[in-house]
Amino acid sequence: MDYQEIIYDIDGPIATVTLNRPDKLNAWTFQMEREYRHALADAERNDAVRAIIVTGAGRGFCAGADMGLLTSVQDGSVDASDATGTDAEPGAGENIPDDFKKPYSFPAAINKPIIAAINGHAMGIGLVHTLYCDFRFASEKAKFGTAFVQRGLIAEHGISWMLPRLVGLENALDLLYSGRIIEAPEAKELGLVSRVYGAEELLPAAREYATHLATMCSPRSIRVMKRQVWDAMLTNLGPAIDVANEEMMESFGSADFVEGVSSFLEKRPPQFTGQ
Repeated sequence: MDYQEIIYDIDGPIATVTLNRPDKLNAWTFQMEREYRHALADAERNDAVRAIIVTGAGRGFCAGADMGLLTSVQDGSVDASDATGTDAEPGAGENIPDDFKKPYSFPAAINKPIIAAINGHAMGIGLVHTLYCDFRFASEKAKFGTAFVQRGLIAEHGISWMLPRLVGLENALDLLYSGRIIEAPEAKELGLVSRVYGAEELLPAAREYATHLATMCSPRSIRVMKRQVWDAMLTNLGPAIDVANEEMMESFGSADFVEGVSSFLEKRPPQFTGQ
């Protein structure tokens, strides 16, 4: 694909997807949606890629839906149903729940860890995208807001399900009902992000963490654990234990298990293959 509104870069085992409309604070468009989905799917298929970073160019991460898009929906020149997106192709793993095949939940089905490096404003649909990443690291300059209520809209794209799981029911309702903007320290206090860095430190820190995952951790283990954790959010404890027991037996026969034990005993860095 000829990317026009994102930058897609692979450096060693790390793929970086940069939303790239800096003059518009990376406001979301249909074109950006198609490119974003294509890049994540490509990173998943590429065996050399073991971790993914998502960030924004310039001062923003993603300031929400492009106002031109919203105006087009308002005046009827764009079908309102198109604004909800289209179902994404599922992740490469088997037995992906339908919940994670939706237009904006699909990153949960990508079988590699995804780190959102939130460099600036993450508003509306921009905030939604960060929620379906595995990790959220924020710049001290980042700002967050749901914004929907101030546009006469509702809790979009599953945020009503995801946000309370991160920040609790009352905090989620506060952010949704008020539409107020919060800064990085409060976002960390609420549990919306896990780490806050200086603006110049954000991407190096995200890359350092991604490098650790890519070089010191079994890709097979991460792949299985990601499915376990995200799928367990849709079920109860008993089934989660049953899946864990099955996967544990499978892991004993894996090449990564043999390498993990051997590298520990031999006091050397592991050379995992993901098998």
